[in-house]
Amino acid sequence: MMTLIIRALFLFLCISFSSSVFAEVNISDAWVRSTIPGQKVGAAYMTLTSPEDSKLFYVETAQAGSVEIHSMTMNNGVMKMRMLDELPLKAKQPEKLAPGGFHLMLFELKTPLKAGEQVTFTLCFKDKNNKITHQQVTAPIRDPN
Repeated sequence: MMTLIIRALFLFLCISFSSSVFAEVNISDAWVRSTIPGQKVGAAYMTLTSPEDSKLFYVETAQAGSVEIHSMTMNNGVMKMRMLDELPLKAKQPEKLAPGGFHLMLFELKTPLKAGEQVTFTLCFKDKNNKITHQQVTAPIRDPN
């Protein structure tokens, strides 16, 4: 219950302090990997292109208890995944969140993610002056190719 209250307060602050001066980040190619019944973790992918240097620092969806920004690398045959506090976005340089690299991890899924359905996310960004803005994106759920 406390986690839900903290998340709601954080999202409220994110929305309350949004700056109308900050240009929107272009969000494209968003999709979510389908899951099997009982699976409590999922993954989402998209490409983010910011008009200016900024950072993705918070993501939320009603379909999951929490969402984390992750990186994934392979070193000498060993996969390393770690949570990031934020994902830097360089001005006008697309940052692709894709399998095998940066991605969003969805924890405590409320229901299985079924191909053909959709997930709506709220993404919070900070510009170089720490002004906050948020954007929503709806991503289709699909089976991995």
